[in-house]
Amino acid sequence: MADSSSSSAGIARNGEKAAPSSIPSPNRAAEAMARVYGPIAKHLVDVDARLHLELQSQYEALVPVLRHGTQLGGKRLRPALLLLSALATSRELAKSADPTADESDAIGEDHIVMATVVEMVHTATLVHDDVLDKADTRRHVPTINARWNDDTSILLGDYLFAQSFYLAATLSSTLACRWVGRAAQRVCEGELRQILGRDWLDIDEETYLEIIRGKTAELTSVSCRLGAQLSDGDESLVNALGVYGNDLGIAFQIADDFLDLWGDGDQVGKTLGTDLAQGKITLPLIRLLRHENTLIASQAVDALRAAPQERMRLIAPLLRKSDAGEYTRDVADRYRRSAIAAIESLAPSPALESLIRIADFSVDRRF
Repeated sequence: MADSSSSSAGIARNGEKAAPSSIPSPNRAAEAMARVYGPIAKHLVDVDARLHLELQSQYEALVPVLRHGTQLGGKRLRPALLLLSALATSRELAKSADPTADESDAIGEDHIVMATVVEMVHTATLVHDDVLDKADTRRHVPTINARWNDDTSILLGDYLFAQSFYLAATLSSTLACRWVGRAAQRVCEGELRQILGRDWLDIDEETYLEIIRGKTAELTSVSCRLGAQLSDGDESLVNALGVYGNDLGIAFQIADDFLDLWGDGDQVGKTLGTDLAQGKITLPLIRLLRHENTLIASQAVDALRAAPQERMRLIAPLLRKSDAGEYTRDVADRYRRSAIAAIESLAPSPALESLIRIADFSVDRRF
């Protein structure tokens, strides 16, 4: 695989926005995504169909809200990770068999059910996040709270959680349900820690990583572990894909935190600057607050204590005087490389290639 360490439409090496010429058109981005999801394309159609089937109601007034909720998950990353992990595991277990065999036959109904479950859990967290962040858009569409209200958002998130656990419980084994339940718990713990730690200016990098390991990486990790487990992977395979999912999630969240400061709202597809306004101290800010120039560090403290609407204006010139952007990019890339290392010994397959490309994408948002 090509290394994604060069400047990109997602994170430029110097911490500035990438040049407009490096940003792909929507059609090119869609084509790239289609290639990455190629091995599981027909199965993602099944997941979407199951998602729409599960989000139905006998009450007509609820239908538009539920339908709108299905649009918020975006790229279906977590279902894709589950399905690709399942295929990669099947190929690993069958590597001595016919190399021309159609590994897509390894996907069964349980995979589709659990892929739907992880997408519903993820969407529930997004809906609740949008209330906390007072976000107006996500994936280029209005959030539930913007189109309806906060009360509707909270109840929709609760509905999604409840329905996801009911669906997980329909499997013959309770293992998947337990794993998803524990993952949802850890996601909520991470979110709670971040909310309770707003404006926590002396937070250290280790604590920040612990928080995002819960709020983001836990669900990507359990998605990968579920795919391997449902394909009868042994403990070493399940663990390897779990490590991949964990490090992928951390890289992805660090990149998101970068884009909240340096991104382009039209490209990212959601309201920017919310972390800063909400007092969430992310990795670029942690780095800035520890600048070797004590004057810059002191000015950063003052900027982060200013009124929320003033923080971006005050912090932007200080960020330009620091290596916070480059440092954040490097840490994200370190986790990208660690994610790939966890699975690079698996038997070659289109699914494995897609998992590697998704890891590259986690810090280089070009598909």
